[in-house]
Amino acid sequence: MTLSHSSFPDLGDGNAASHHARTTRGPSMADVAREAGVSSQTVSRVANGLSNVEETTKKRVLDAMQKLGYRPNRAARALKSGRFKSIGVIMFTLSTFGNMRTLDAIATAASRAGYSVTLIPLTDPTTGKVSGAYHQLREQQVDGVVIIFEAHLLDHADIALPEDLPAVVIDSNAGSGYSVVDTDQHQGARLATEHLLELGHRQVWHIGGPDSSFSALHRAESWKQTLEEAGIKAPEVLHGDWSAESGYRIGLELGKNPAVSAIFAANDQMALGAMRAMHELGRAIPEDVSIVGFDDLEEAASFWPPLTTIRQDFHAVGRLSIENLLHQIAGDTPARDVSVPTRLMVRKSTAPPAPGRSV
Repeated sequence: MTLSHSSFPDLGDGNAASHHARTTRGPSMADVAREAGVSSQTVSRVANGLSNVEETTKKRVLDAMQKLGYRPNRAARALKSGRFKSIGVIMFTLSTFGNMRTLDAIATAASRAGYSVTLIPLTDPTTGKVSGAYHQLREQQVDGVVIIFEAHLLDHADIALPEDLPAVVIDSNAGSGYSVVDTDQHQGARLATEHLLELGHRQVWHIGGPDSSFSALHRAESWKQTLEEAGIKAPEVLHGDWSAESGYRIGLELGKNPAVSAIFAANDQMALGAMRAMHELGRAIPEDVSIVGFDDLEEAASFWPPLTTIRQDFHAVGRLSIENLLHQIAGDTPARDVSVPTRLMVRKSTAPPAPGRSV
């Protein structure tokens, strides 16, 4: 992943006029060629990522570029190719497991396609900040943008996607005419809830994510719908903030209710907090309470007991978002909505209710 920035060489003690001129315009391709002892054409081939340059020569040119602070003229390259070979990513939080895994997949897929990635994190996603991010990306000359909203911002008419820039949205709604790539949140929540019901639990309590989250809303809606289809009235959703601490706090509340035998948490971290609460309250997992998470953290199988959870394929979400965006950049018509399937990972945190329980 790369962030656009300007850099200038350390020019030493050369002639003052020459020093001023070079500082003003920056190092040229000819400067790099002289430093590396190659032709300007060779420098051009390296700058454009062409493969017909020997590795030793390529390394010499790259070392010269780094030493002089040379940056290829992206505008000139774009005139030749019609592409800046750069993709912007706007994210509203870097703190969640899913977002970081998705960002990693986006950067990997973009790199394999020969694109760099410019990241703009927005901790305060107001209308002005969103518009400013679009403007910044245009100035940095990107070919398209991936936007990870994780909120209902696009429900507001005053926050709109750029009409003159190819865009893909992850984890939010985007309205008609825009492409969305996301995990099948409804399927995942249904798999979790059905698993607990099929074990024999007659009620499933839900620790939901924040009510501002698009994915949390869809998981809660699917959980409720699955219960209602089974003839069960859903209890109130208890909202956490994705953290283990919030899951622990809600787990203490649920664990004191002897009727609670099955919990579906909207992510693994809140499930972990709920498991801690049950241990402290002396309620055994899964003998007294079964718990299902969502995400399948790398550590989920090492929880005690190992956590039954819903696996999201973040790699596929990131890869498909880049594929979708590149189709738009190329002028093709990509699929508007791409839903990535989930998978139930059954481990030791779930079991049938203890014999004799009527819940």
